Amino acid sequence: MNSKIRLIISAVISFGFYFVWSYWANSMATDDQALILRSALVQGTLSATITILFTFILEKSVSKFGESYLSLVFIVPIICTVHSKTSQNIAIFKTFKNVLDNSAKYLNNNVIPGSLLAPLLPIAIQSSIAIGVNWVNQTPNLWLTVAPSILMTAIYGYVYTFTLLSKPKQPVLQD
Repeated sequence: MNSKIRLIISAVISFGFYFVWSYWANSMATDDQALILRSALVQGTLSATITILFTFILEKSVSKFGESYLSLVFIVPIICTVHSKTSQNIAIFKTFKNVLDNSAKYLNNNVIPGSLLAPLLPIAIQSSIAIGVNWVNQTPNLWLTVAPSILMTAIYGYVYTFTLLSKPKQPVLQD
């Protein structure tokens, strides 16, 4: 099955599932059938659209960061550069540096795989859009409506990332 067909099937399933979920979740919060139906249509359409957008961003993110690594040693100096040179900040920096030195000795060459970081941007974008659109729509049961979408998107994002990275590389043709 090619990626476009997989994407369309995923979008249709996403629409159907989140339409039904939103209808159920919001029917517990209000008797206004027009608002319940509108909320279900908004969440279903949003979920289908986000599935397409999320997958596109995720594939770009995986291609950029998926097989790279981020060393833990480089994270803290970047964070520490924002401190001003007051005596309190210098003391905090020295304490932080001591913790880093001890951590670096303990962790030695441990790194964070890019495959763990790659889905974070698409998940953050999807979550912000889902919450924002449902807030503007005045969805009666906002958190119950969007929480499963955010959770399932995160799971989908990591499963999709590891699926992309587990595909065998195509051999390079010899001249």
